Amino acid sequence: MANLRLVNLGKRFEDVQAIKGLNLEIEDSELMVMLGPTGAGKTTTLRSVAGLEHPEEGEIFIDEVKVNELPPAERDVAFVFQNYSLYPRYSVFENMASPLRARGMPNDEIQRIVKQTAVVLHIDHLLDRRPINLSGGEMQRVAIGRALVRKPKIFLMDEPLSNLDAKLREEMRTELKRLQKDIKATFFYVTPDQAEALSMADRIAVLCHGEIQQVDIPSEIYNHPRNMFIADFVGSPGMNFVDCLYEKKNMLNIGPNLFTLAIPESQRDKITEEATNSELVFGIRPEDISLSKEKRANYIEARMDVMESMGSINIVSLKLGGYVLKAKTDPDFEVRPGDALWADFDKEKIHIFDKTTQRAIV
Repeated sequence: MANLRLVNLGKRFEDVQAIKGLNLEIEDSELMVMLGPTGAGKTTTLRSVAGLEHPEEGEIFIDEVKVNELPPAERDVAFVFQNYSLYPRYSVFENMASPLRARGMPNDEIQRIVKQTAVVLHIDHLLDRRPINLSGGEMQRVAIGRALVRKPKIFLMDEPLSNLDAKLREEMRTELKRLQKDIKATFFYVTPDQAEALSMADRIAVLCHGEIQQVDIPSEIYNHPRNMFIADFVGSPGMNFVDCLYEKKNMLNIGPNLFTLAIPESQRDKITEEATNSELVFGIRPEDISLSKEKRANYIEARMDVMESMGSINIVSLKLGGYVLKAKTDPDFEVRPGDALWADFDKEKIHIFDKTTQRAIV
């Protein structure tokens, strides 16, 4: 397999800057997930690596060899598309064998490689079927198998699970991660689904408006987002935000004037003099809010707005002043709209952002 390095990559479509100054390094045998909303520039990045788009700026290196001027066929990458792109008249075997036949490989070698790959993907019993007789998950496995038989340096995957139902997507996430580790392949995988990114990635690159916001391991992306976009986009539901001001003695005035909250000692050294004079935003994830139906000391009174039952948890929307905050509770926590509730915030899990730059301070 191989490593991939993108240096100051830029691509424009008329008046739209699809990707801008993009820098990213993917290590050999790493599963890198690029996460971002629709239109962020994820597919453009993949297509640029594959040679299907030609960036106006920057350089692309595969195994430290610059490939900007190489045609797609000479880059030795395999592209797995969102739509499966299978030949409808071919059997599963012939679909998987097609890239090997294009190389002029002997038939006995094609037989061996295709059957071996089909066993790995658990589709060896489907080799005689045509795509019309396959389920969505089976077609996706065939598309992946067609890429695998080539043994490329890098696998490029463009939202490969988005056309599957929720249960099958969950199963395929596990299968793909297992497969990637088994064959020690380099995967560059793009998706708008934060659950896919968090569950599959060795590292995540968060993309917004063609620019990388943060590259890190999943736990760091979730627990220490570098800005408000990441904090909101990664997580279900996303982080709650409330305007706040810094007050003397390391206190935050939330709302302002809804309640005050002490900044934990472990975080106080991050509050610079510049930050104390700025408009700030207080952030807290739904799972870091504790709720009580009874009044408790140091808890903040709120009103229940909406409750969503998710089976294993409930998501409760609270009205607090002019804000609506979401909290996660146990499934047996039952309240009605308009009921009074009391909320507490895990002081060690609070986040503070600069309102102007939206960058994280704490």
